[in-house]
Amino acid sequence: MTDTVTESELLDRLATVEDPQNDDDIVSMGLVNDVTVSGDSAEVSLAFNAPYAPAEIEIGNAVRDVVSDAGLEPDLRAQFGSEHGFDADVLPGVRNVIAVASGKGGVGKTTVAANLAAGLKERGARVGILDADVHGPNVPRLLPTENEPGMLPEGDIVPPRSDGVMVMSTEHLLPDGDDPAVLRGPMVNNVMMKFINDVEWGQLDYLIVDLPPGTGDASLNLLQTLPIAGVVVVTTPQEMAVADARKGLRLFADHDAPVLGVVENMSAFHCPECDDTHRVFGEGGAAEIRDDYGVPVVGTLPVHPDFDTETADGPAVRDDESPVRADLEAMVDDVADRVGEVNRRQVAERVGEWERDEEGEAAAPGDPVPAGAEPE
Repeated sequence: MTDTVTESELLDRLATVEDPQNDDDIVSMGLVNDVTVSGDSAEVSLAFNAPYAPAEIEIGNAVRDVVSDAGLEPDLRAQFGSEHGFDADVLPGVRNVIAVASGKGGVGKTTVAANLAAGLKERGARVGILDADVHGPNVPRLLPTENEPGMLPEGDIVPPRSDGVMVMSTEHLLPDGDDPAVLRGPMVNNVMMKFINDVEWGQLDYLIVDLPPGTGDASLNLLQTLPIAGVVVVTTPQEMAVADARKGLRLFADHDAPVLGVVENMSAFHCPECDDTHRVFGEGGAAEIRDDYGVPVVGTLPVHPDFDTETADGPAVRDDESPVRADLEAMVDDVADRVGEVNRRQVAERVGEWERDEEGEAAAPGDPVPAGAEPE
């Protein structure tokens, strides 16, 4: 080509590409690591760290269009490192740790965690799930594994897989599924540290951590140990469940763990006989949290038999015929997008043109990514 644009000119053109969630252009946010023009192609390195998130795919397509309009063949790369805030010390092969929490038991937290893991894997991501609910390890019931945990020569545990999802749970270590895991606090922490330090997770795009219900020591220790990309809080519409979910929000905010959003489970029952929708557990619980704390609702799931582990063959998000699959896929997309939003905002605060105000908050366009610290 005779009139090939320069790298500087191409960077100027890329400044027209907007981040749809953070309301600023990708150059000002520091999301463009590098631009290299070579012959009739251009390699663009982007500080993206949420694989298969719809918003990052959208931004990537916009970048390709800009490069193509400049008469060049686009070659996009994703590179996210310590300069952007990536923690390479704990779980160095894991790009994003997503904790799934609930203020109380019985609200479907494990169902959400298992379907989130399976849904991300269905999109092509490399995914693992850590069953941190030591006293009630139910993840293998929803994600049955094809084999038992393995052992490397140096002693590290190799997690078994469930249709490609790596699964680690104390359920694998118990001799009988009906035997309770009778473990006191320090023993629980020891088990969790072993699962974090002595499990060969390999290279993962997402590690889903199914936290124990409530706000006890186990959840607190994990928050202090793991580099959490964000937390998904699960509740039902019931008043007591919502009240306990609020306590969880405050715990995460106190430990600088971004709340990605709230999933309202058991929100309604659609009767196949009368075709009416019945809100048997009330309504508006997640919306109430959203309005008070500014965290989005990232999923609204109905009461449905497909969530029953006895009748379902694995997580419903894998079932093409399940009427709840669309709701689950929407939840997976929203959670992945929130991970990307938080990560890209972190980049803007570290290497972009965003500056912090006197209170330490990023002074940037658009609404902040909330952690739910204080109700509005």
